[in-house]
Amino acid sequence: MNARMKALSDAGVSIWLDDLSRERLASGNLARLVEEHCVVGVTTNPTIFAAALADGERYAAQVAELKASGASVDETIFELTTTDVQQACDVLAPVHGATGGVDGRVSIEVEPALARDSEATVAMARRLWDRVDRPNLLIKIPATEEGLPAIAAAIAQGISVNVTLIFSLDRYRKVMDAYLYGLEQAAAEGRDLSGIHSVASFFVSRVDSDVDPQLPEGSELRGRAALANARLAYAAYQEVFGGERFAALAGANPQRPLWASTGVKDTAYPDTLYVSELVVADTVNTMPEKTLLAFADHGEVEGDTVSGRAAEARAVIDALEAADISYDDVVRRLETEGLQKFDDSWDELVETVRVALEKA
Repeated sequence: MNARMKALSDAGVSIWLDDLSRERLASGNLARLVEEHCVVGVTTNPTIFAAALADGERYAAQVAELKASGASVDETIFELTTTDVQQACDVLAPVHGATGGVDGRVSIEVEPALARDSEATVAMARRLWDRVDRPNLLIKIPATEEGLPAIAAAIAQGISVNVTLIFSLDRYRKVMDAYLYGLEQAAAEGRDLSGIHSVASFFVSRVDSDVDPQLPEGSELRGRAALANARLAYAAYQEVFGGERFAALAGANPQRPLWASTGVKDTAYPDTLYVSELVVADTVNTMPEKTLLAFADHGEVEGDTVSGRAAEARAVIDALEAADISYDDVVRRLETEGLQKFDDSWDELVETVRVALEKA
């Protein structure tokens, strides 16, 4: 067991891998990461699947079978991705059992074209949930305004959800409200709340990628916006899930914050910045393999780097406003760009699968 990763895990951070491929599954690589690097979850997205399909021969047989059956591109995507996720759920099933359902989770995303359609999102979430048919699955639903009622409806149906694409603190509070409303509806219908889980994926590095270019060279605010935003999010999490509304939901699980987009984009910063500076209990950090291995090699855990720092974080946001960098403009722009990347990612997967079907 890698000592640095164990220290991170012991600090209360659930280490999830932001990657999946059939090669990683078949070769035993994912199982080794679980055993040696404390990996207790996996997140996926269309870009990850597109890269896996483009680089891997292990999909050829299933693609050929699907082509022979007359499957469309969308049907092929559905079958290929749910097969991988189902197998990953099985690899992580022992972790799921050992953690009482908290970890051992694998996420799969609803089609991005549905991001502005609440009812269609819920229907796709149900279809994915039923197809994978594993209790340790999470359905990724984006935190758009239209996504909020879909999140609540999925939770009410007993579907565990990874809420993705969160940038703003205001939207994050609405996400937590949607989760609690969904739990309240589930309780009213007599569901066992203990089996319903959720994480809220708060995107980190993209905030600095937007803010830093707006600051002068040498500004002491460079590289601080993303961490400030995340620390304020954690303070909001503590407030909401330490409150009376959640306490009234007997047996319910808190919706843990998940730090997403934790790969460092700016080489001027340490490559483990968004891991070492976001160490706090009851959170998830989903890392690309490059970041995970960097932390395993030289990352340091120096205690809780989040709790009690809300005032300091708020001062950073205020200083940015004073420098004419509008927080509201930044997070609005990031959500718009995130949705566009969401669409582009899906288009890339569609094209990759179309080519694979042609070649089969």
